[in-house]
Amino acid sequence: MSAINDARLEDLPDQVPVLISGGGPSGLFLALDLAHRGIPSLVIDPRTAIDQDRPRAKTTNARTMTHLRRLGLASTLRAAAPLPVGFAQDVIFCSSLTGREIRRFPNAFQLEAGRYEPQPECGQQVPQPVLESVLRDAVAASTHATLLTGLRVKSYSSDGTGQRVTVADPAGAFRSVVCRFLAGADGASSTVRRGLGIRLEGGSAALSNISILFRSHDLAETINLDPAVQYWVLGPGTAGMVGRMNLDQTWWAIIQGVDGTAEGQHLASVALVRSLVGADVEVEVIATDPWTARMLLAPSYGRDGVFLVGDAAHQNPPWGGHGFNTCIGDAANLAWKIAAVLDGWAGPELLESYGLERRPVAERTINDAAANGKALAYHFADSALAASGAEGDTARARAHEALAVKQSEFDSLGLVLGYTYAASPSVIPDGSPVPAEDPIFYIPSASPGALLPHAWLDDSTSIYDVLGDGFSLLVDAASLAGVAVDSVHAPALAAAAAQGIPLTVSAVGPDRNGVSMSDLWAAEAVLVRPDQHVAWRGSSAEAAAYAVRVAAGWVHSEPQDSKEAAHVDVVVS
Repeated sequence: MSAINDARLEDLPDQVPVLISGGGPSGLFLALDLAHRGIPSLVIDPRTAIDQDRPRAKTTNARTMTHLRRLGLASTLRAAAPLPVGFAQDVIFCSSLTGREIRRFPNAFQLEAGRYEPQPECGQQVPQPVLESVLRDAVAASTHATLLTGLRVKSYSSDGTGQRVTVADPAGAFRSVVCRFLAGADGASSTVRRGLGIRLEGGSAALSNISILFRSHDLAETINLDPAVQYWVLGPGTAGMVGRMNLDQTWWAIIQGVDGTAEGQHLASVALVRSLVGADVEVEVIATDPWTARMLLAPSYGRDGVFLVGDAAHQNPPWGGHGFNTCIGDAANLAWKIAAVLDGWAGPELLESYGLERRPVAERTINDAAANGKALAYHFADSALAASGAEGDTARARAHEALAVKQSEFDSLGLVLGYTYAASPSVIPDGSPVPAEDPIFYIPSASPGALLPHAWLDDSTSIYDVLGDGFSLLVDAASLAGVAVDSVHAPALAAAAAQGIPLTVSAVGPDRNGVSMSDLWAAEAVLVRPDQHVAWRGSSAEAAAYAVRVAAGWVHSEPQDSKEAAHVDVVVS
């Protein structure tokens, strides 16, 4: 049995390769990614049930959906999601839900009803409890991942070869589990982070917010605007957001810039929702959840076999829906590196690259979300937005122009796909400029450290479907001139075999539109890491062999040497 609710201390194993403290999205994904690579892990979570009344994250972006596709879970999540992608793809700003539209952002959050080009999967709107349920079910079906709920990690100690983790039950009794690696995916008040002596650094927003989950049997028919995944209401009395939780009668709202802890807030929530709607609709409040946006980041992501993942390492405002997705990115980065160590093919520098790569991504994401947090609904509120005549037209035109600042919150492909690990010791620079970072605009690039540019090879095959679970050396088929790809790149296969590094070599291209891979990559070949990021590009067989060892952490990258090696002639053996 891989998932035990209300577990007892007797259910704990004496030892496990990886122990994960926290069974939220990042902890569960880490366990599943490790299991995908054949690595057993144990997840400890004090929650015996998932709180369905605290939806929190609702946006699963295209990058996270592609990670889930890699584990075979993308279709499962879409089937479980209460809102299909085809329901709506836009965010609409308005004076009220019964008032006037002011501006819309189409295809927000990478929602696309047809074929999606930038990744194998488009985004998906789905409440976090649904996502966690899908991940828990996957763990329960796994032969390598185990989830024990009703227990908590109390403390741990390190002895240089591993960790001794003390796990406690609700009565205070405890037992120890020995593990090689400990992952702290235990949230903002992380026990693992405290054990490392690491404090989050940063601040909080000046004003708070309140989330409201409610039912309404007549709201859908009352709204006179087009369907949207989110409505942003710029009301002078109440400003905030409203969206469907499902296609039945359940909705969510976020009132921005209010004191959610005030006495009688539950009753006041009805009036707040009605103010957003602009009509006296029926409102049955299910739950309220006051919160304050925080911009916090750990100075280090761990050491000596103990690592921080997700909210234990960073907390960012929800504006743009990037927080949970950044957590999944952490888990996907860490999983293959832990697996490499346990499988015996990781070099001494590989694990160190986890924090070096992921911390800058979190910092960039926090900064962008914090900037969006300075332009919330109440900042644009104006009673004239609902007026008719010249006054209203002028106010709406002015607001429409001012709301351009919100584009990066909804059209954030540059943030979602454009991050790079170019400074990592596990990446081999080629001397070309690193792609400029922009939160909105994403220009696919095979520059080392960047995400492999996506391409559809035919109507149903993504280039990502060609990648193996280890390293993948992709070669433009047109560059081979009839020579077998394994023969051309025998040096890379030999270098990988010497260290036990998993490597597949594949000839690919052109894409379904006839574009060659050399044109897409600006090189004849690319070495792709297990997390789908490019480690090297070039044309030399010897350079590819060198790159395999660098990317696995056995050799420290030397940019000049890499540039020179990249121009060595291809050797056929």
